[in-house]
Order: sequence, then C-alpha cells, then structure tokens
Amino acid sequence: MNTVPNLPSTSPKSWRTVWIGTPLGWVVTLALAALGIYLFATHTGHILAALPYLLLLACPLMHLFMHGGHGHHGKRE
Repeated sequence: MNTVPNLPSTSPKSWRTVWIGTPLGWVVTLALAALGIYLFATHTGHILAALPYLLLLACPLMHLFMHGGHGHHGKRE
C-alpha cells in the first residue's frame, strides 16, 4: 500500500480555520456570550435604546465584511 506522509500546508490560514472549531474560538465565543448576557441583564434599557442605531450600523458592516470577496472568484495573481 502506498502512503503519502502528511506534509505541512503552504496555504495561508484564514480567520475561519483559526477561530472556528479551535479551543481559542470556543473560549472567545463563550466569553462574548457571557458578556452579552451580563450586559443584557444589567443594562437592558441602554441596549434597547441603542438597538435602532445598532441595526443601522449593521448594514455598512455587513457590506464591508460579507461582500469583500467580490471580483476574485478563485483567481490567483
């Protein structure tokens, strides 16, 4: 049987491979969830007052982060 040794990958790591499914990613996710619960429990009025502004802020952030890959479609330069 022919086996190929595991060679290190030369491709750069993206943020998804660093954060999702790693222990560091779990710790950060749980810490942010705990912070969110704490803020909602102690500052509910402030959060509800800021909610319309946060929704308006979400639109440009969504376009910045979700549409950043347009035009590349797998082409390497």
